[in-house]
Amino acid sequence: RRFDYRPKPDPYCQARYTFCPTGSAIPVMKAKDVIEVYRLQAPVWEFKYGDLLGHLKIMHDAVGFRSSLTGKNYTMEWYELFQLGNCTFPHLRPGMAAPFWCNQGAACFYEGIDDAHWKENGTIVLVTTISGTMFNEMAKWVKHDNETGIYYETWTVQASPSKQSTVWFDSYECSKFILRTYQKLADLGAVFKKIQTNYTSIILFSGEPVCLGNETSIFGPLGNKTLAAAIRDFYDPFKPHQTVRGFFVDLLKIIDRVILNHQFYLFYNLEYWFLPMKFPYLKIVYEEVPLPIGSKASFGV
Repeated sequence: RRFDYRPKPDPYCQARYTFCPTGSAIPVMKAKDVIEVYRLQAPVWEFKYGDLLGHLKIMHDAVGFRSSLTGKNYTMEWYELFQLGNCTFPHLRPGMAAPFWCNQGAACFYEGIDDAHWKENGTIVLVTTISGTMFNEMAKWVKHDNETGIYYETWTVQASPSKQSTVWFDSYECSKFILRTYQKLADLGAVFKKIQTNYTSIILFSGEPVCLGNETSIFGPLGNKTLAAAIRDFYDPFKPHQTVRGFFVDLLKIIDRVILNHQFYLFYNLEYWFLPMKFPYLKIVYEEVPLPIGSKASFGV
């Protein structure tokens, strides 16, 4: 869903790591510039855990640019304002009936490409070359995309592991932004190299979802108190843990509800949905999504 504007984040939402700490405005390139476009990929939280999540193929995606006229490099990515956990599960705040979400995501643009970060455990590879004019058109699109697509969504929800399976809900995270960016460049005339490109998806498997309502209809004065209590009870075990014992106690609760009782509550486009979970319940996949094919003439590359 697209929104008319980006709301100001609530002060309650705090990030352990600052969002886009060295971010800068996207520069205006000269029309005659020739700009190299790079695919960037590295394990999630590589800066903290190295290649640990890379072994599970849980990868973060970005795109890099290099100006031939100036020699300057740039990185552009899209990720959570308040870290992944806050985007995936809400806070249950005392005195508030409804779960509280800190789930905005946004684009980050900054000068430089950290070669060591992307090369050590990941990928940095040239995928296409564009003109300055195409870059400037892409920059306008990024601004609109960033102002209207504002909420991070971790989960993809499918009916089964089959490639032809019905997709009930699509994720909205870093790789989807990169895929949208590539498609925009292709629409502007970029011709991509024929190389394999894979992306991570975290998939829940469910029967047909049931829409339960929004925050007001469930948790408001005239809401469904029984349903409201069930949703809060479901999210409680996903809270951050202070002790090892607390973690394992809550893990057993999660297994009981999701696997044994086939229950999951999803918050998507400001509505709550009930997912009747199915085997294999959850799967992390690292699947190929081909680079796009353009639909317009090139802007003079």
